[in-house]
Amino acid sequence: MSPVKKEWERRLLEMFRRAAAGDDVSPAMQLRAEGLMEALLLLGQDTVTGLQSQMSVIHAREMGESLEQRLGEAWTEMHPFPEIPVFMQRAPVYPSTHD
Repeated sequence: MSPVKKEWERRLLEMFRRAAAGDDVSPAMQLRAEGLMEALLLLGQDTVTGLQSQMSVIHAREMGESLEQRLGEAWTEMHPFPEIPVFMQRAPVYPSTHD
């Protein structure tokens, strides 16, 4: 496995683990991982389908459900390559007044 692929997998794992724990995933973290996906494709080290499939497997392992289960079979149409569909939990909102 290439160093670029290893780094992409590491970043993807970190993002999904953070999301599963209820922690924030910064846009910068997501964008850098998406950039690595484009690099893997441009270097001929992987395919769009291969990367999306691996992303779904990692998502299933870390989040408890595959991207297909969470978003439907057409998730790649809603989130076209190289978009990584990572969703965080909503932050709790507390009223600031006694209305």
